[in-house]
Amino acid sequence: MRSSLVVVVALAACTPAPRAFPEGYLFGASIAGFQVDMGCPTLPADQCEDRRSDWYQLITSRAQVNASVAPFFTWDAPSTGPGHWELFEQDFTAARQDLGLNAMRLSLEWSRIFPNATDGLEGDALAAAANSANVDRYHQMFASLKAKGITPLVTLNHYTLPVWIHDGIACHQAPATCTNRGWLDKERLHREIAKYAGFVAKEFGGEVDLWATLNEPFAVVIPGYLQPGKDRVNPPALSLRFEDARSVAIAMIEGHARMYDAVKANDTKDADGNGKPAEIGIVYPIAPTLPKNPESAVDKRGAENVFYLNNQLFLDGVLKGTMDANIDGRPDGPPRDDLVNRCDWLGINYYTRATVTSTESPSFPQFSVLSTFDPFSLELWDDTPKGLSDAITWAKNRYGKPIYITETGTDAAAAPEKAASWLVRYLTMTQKAQQDGADVRGFFYWSLIDNYEWNHGMAMKFGLYAVANDAQKTRTPRSAVQAYGQITKAKDIPAELKQRYPVP
Repeated sequence: MRSSLVVVVALAACTPAPRAFPEGYLFGASIAGFQVDMGCPTLPADQCEDRRSDWYQLITSRAQVNASVAPFFTWDAPSTGPGHWELFEQDFTAARQDLGLNAMRLSLEWSRIFPNATDGLEGDALAAAANSANVDRYHQMFASLKAKGITPLVTLNHYTLPVWIHDGIACHQAPATCTNRGWLDKERLHREIAKYAGFVAKEFGGEVDLWATLNEPFAVVIPGYLQPGKDRVNPPALSLRFEDARSVAIAMIEGHARMYDAVKANDTKDADGNGKPAEIGIVYPIAPTLPKNPESAVDKRGAENVFYLNNQLFLDGVLKGTMDANIDGRPDGPPRDDLVNRCDWLGINYYTRATVTSTESPSFPQFSVLSTFDPFSLELWDDTPKGLSDAITWAKNRYGKPIYITETGTDAAAAPEKAASWLVRYLTMTQKAQQDGADVRGFFYWSLIDNYEWNHGMAMKFGLYAVANDAQKTRTPRSAVQAYGQITKAKDIPAELKQRYPVP
């Protein structure tokens, strides 16, 4: 018996300790094309910059932007961007060698691939209309990722639209008479975005299996049609266009389903050998919502309503197939056949919780469907890691889909340790939710490099790597780089990091 015991002990000593993150877990970082491509060190600007998007149009048209909106922009020149369009090889090498990442979330730019209108084009004519140089550049990016063992998760539409389908300046100045109205031209937008999605799914299907249709749809709806402000603007940057906002939200729910169908039909190649040619999800910023005064019935009801408006309304449409076009808190009917079963996974972006103070007097009589909701004010941008685990748990319980944390991060310019602290604490809460039963398959930090943060330009510093506005666009690692490298090597969060950056 003694000899057998020795053998058992010896075998136990050789067995690796269980790791907190399962085999195949994706450790990644996120970028978005418009935000990182511009600012190439040596490429000519007309090759580096995508000049055919509504966002490029907006940030280069200062004189045409209304005085009520213009102060919300830094008006940083496109040339101040980090130049990833040229420097992608350097960035992907750092992601693999320094950070140990095995995944990267990035986006394709519709306007780079189809800079001119595709109405009426199909098949060979559509392929001929694609910008071959830009298509080749994307192939080069995917080849670089594959060579490094990095799995791409590709977002098809990260806010921007081609100017030929959305003239952001014309619709900013004259919304009632502009011609190319983006998501408000629902039938045209659905037709053309599905065509684009199908084209790229066929073109890149041998290199990509993980697709996201849309990024943060309400970041188009709210700062585009209801309340552009200092935190965020989106073309066409209009205020209190309630019916337009509702129309755009509905169009985006339906647009996700049209894109899903197009990708499924056209991506028939299994890039990673798991037997699934295309797994398609949506990326959404879930924000848990709390009443300012937990004892106030009005605040509690307001928090429930805000949570529904910000989170459940859209996700129920995408993940359950139920539409609430009246925004009255009740589905219009049973799940729609053209919406249901069109989401394979859910990407959660997390930055903050919302705290709600509500009142009982109506404030938006222009938008009658909101009459059932009390007016409210919000407090945002609290640093609360538990909010992420709460978001994961809610999504798990309501939708039962696999989850990726597709973005979380912080502006780390003012505090050297802030990025590492955020990474460790929020990954710790992701780990906790996973250990509590959530099917979390990956974590992507926002962002790999400092990026052009929409109307904030280069003023906000979310990068794992700082980017200097010098001739080389020099990258310098922040505190989170070493910490992330330790985590990916261990496939766990080392105790030393948890002790240094504890979750309250």
